[in-house]
This record gives sequence, structure tokens and C-alpha cells, in this order.
Amino acid sequence: MANTKWTIDPTHSEVTFKVKHLMISTVTGNFKVFEGYAESESDEFKSISNIEFKADVKSINTNNEQRDEHLRSADFFAADENAEMIFRASKFDVETEKLEGELTIRNTTKPVTLDVDFGGVVVDPYGQTKAGLTVSGKISRKEFGLTWDAVTEAGSVVVSDQVRINTEVQFVKQA
Repeated sequence: MANTKWTIDPTHSEVTFKVKHLMISTVTGNFKVFEGYAESESDEFKSISNIEFKADVKSINTNNEQRDEHLRSADFFAADENAEMIFRASKFDVETEKLEGELTIRNTTKPVTLDVDFGGVVVDPYGQTKAGLTVSGKISRKEFGLTWDAVTEAGSVVVSDQVRINTEVQFVKQA
């Protein structure tokens, strides 16, 4: 039996992140352009193998163009040389709700484990089979080469190292 292929529906998905600013508040951002797919052994979105997700780092948006340009610069993503952030996983365990894979940012690849809340599978009013997931986790931005740092006059860190990731993903079964 051939595997079932699923692709991310970008109109019903979002990729967001949160990072502490000045250690007193949180800045939220997202990536506007992304794509991904998964393969399953059945139409039930179980026994997942071969998951890939890519985000265009130039599409970063924090609702502040000056900050977004700084994030695209060599201080952070170096978007001109490193256009994509890529996550690849070979397995999603529905029972443990863990997604283990490798995340590549700025040509640095590290293993990451993400938490998954599997929403289930439904057929929409147009006859498309869809699967929903909430994927979340934390990474150290510095481990991926995003090492820019500054300290305030009082000694506070401007941007925390820890980045919280939260994605709402809807996959569409391909014919």
C-alpha cells in the first residue's frame, strides 16, 4: 500500500514565536511564508513518517519593520545567505505526542523535540480530508547562530536566548 501524502494548508495554519524583550515583556512574531508535508501509512494521519517543514525567513513579521529588518540581517538570520528555516522529522508518535527531528537555522542543524496536540482528522464541507496539529516547544536561538546580544545600562538582557515556538497546522490529504 502506498503512503498517503499530506501538505500544509497555509490559509488555515500559522507559525508563531515568542521571545522575551528586556526580560519584562514578550514580543510575538510569525513567518508569513511557509510550506510542509507529511506522509502517513494510512488516511488516519497515524504512523507518520517523513515530515518536512520550511519557512522563508525573509517573511518574518513582528509588526515592526525596523525590528524585522534587523532580524533578517547578519545579526540574526542572515536571510540573504540562509533563506530557509527547515525542520525534518522521521516520526511523529501519536501516543506520546512528541515530534522529534532536526531543525536547521542559519546552516546549523540541531536535534529538537516538540510537543504535539493532535486535533484529529475530519472531512471538510468541500470533501477534503484534513488533519490538525498544535506543535509547540522551546529552542535556544544562540545554538543556531543567532547570537546578537545587547545589555541595557542597568544590566538587563535585551533579547532572551530562549524562543518559544507555537504552530497551528492543518494538513490536507493529497489525492
